[in-house]
Amino acid sequence: MTRGVLYMRKKLWRVWAWGLSAVTAGTAAASQLSLTAMAADNNQDYRRKVVGIAGIIQNVSTELDTPVTRAQFAHMLVQASGYRDYLPSVSKVSVYADVPKEYSYASSIRIAAEENWMTGYLGGNFKPDQPITLREAVRGILALLGYTSQDFTGDAASSRMSQYYSLELNEEVDRQPDEILNKTDCINLFYNLLKTESKTTGQVYGLSLGCTVNADGEINPMGLADTNLTGPKLIPKGRQPGDYVPFNVQEASIYVNGEASSYESLKSCISSNYVVIYYNQQAKTIWAYVADEDVQSGRCVVRGTVENIYYSSSDVMTPTSITLEGESDEYKLTSSDMQFAFSIYGSLRVGDTVTLVCEKSENADGDASYTVVDYVEE
Repeated sequence: MTRGVLYMRKKLWRVWAWGLSAVTAGTAAASQLSLTAMAADNNQDYRRKVVGIAGIIQNVSTELDTPVTRAQFAHMLVQASGYRDYLPSVSKVSVYADVPKEYSYASSIRIAAEENWMTGYLGGNFKPDQPITLREAVRGILALLGYTSQDFTGDAASSRMSQYYSLELNEEVDRQPDEILNKTDCINLFYNLLKTESKTTGQVYGLSLGCTVNADGEINPMGLADTNLTGPKLIPKGRQPGDYVPFNVQEASIYVNGEASSYESLKSCISSNYVVIYYNQQAKTIWAYVADEDVQSGRCVVRGTVENIYYSSSDVMTPTSITLEGESDEYKLTSSDMQFAFSIYGSLRVGDTVTLVCEKSENADGDASYTVVDYVEE
């Protein structure tokens, strides 16, 4: 079937299916990558996920107590700015004597210095491996919010700290000005940045990165995730995850079955099973779902051969669920996209091998139900 014919059939299907009560709920479920991945067990977990999805800090689940260097913080500042889309992988110049142009963070340090987010030391050094202090970090955060040296009179360093406290950027950051920051401190600092109004625009800073604000004033980055989301992609057992994404996987924020994870954990999963991934290239974030792993609720993946496609007695054109060979579970089809895919107008038939991305829920008795939100056709 040609793509043009398939498109026309799908368009006719959508017109015909207009008004189905299940469409709205199904489409909403399919449009969100993983509210499960965003559901936090506590406030700190939520903050880590937001900053990770926003692409500001990679690997938000590891080395949380490790001090952050000045070079690493310069990179975080760039990733939290509009320069994130134009950051060259290699710097053409060396701005500081102790930062050669081949240095991994040379480009970020150059931008941070040129924008006056961070400053160097006497002798033309930056001291990239020296831990960042709260006082130094505050300068960069306030600069992103649009504050310049002209906004601070007298003792500029003390005035910046006063502004930092006034804007409540210190929420969950229990450090004195000259104390060293670890990764957890930086996660909290950048999360607070995202929900603070910019002096330049008067809008919450996170909006500039594609985030939205919940009714309670907290940041929701799912708009950013959905905007440039690619997937689903099926990674067969034993393959390398780097072959399926256009960025360095080892630098990515990774979630496996909705939980913050790591590159090594993802590799381990793929070594023994097939995995479905979605990714956001801009945020360098990967959401991976391991097939056939038992999860209590949330997003899960199952693979098999379509055994039955069921229809309701009152509507013989709209499929309502399917089953897979060897599986006792029934997989509901509630969105127009999923109904179309398994209808007579779609491309999936009984006997086809398919990987289903499902939303799993359990009732009070522990009985599970599955709703198909996406699929990979083989």
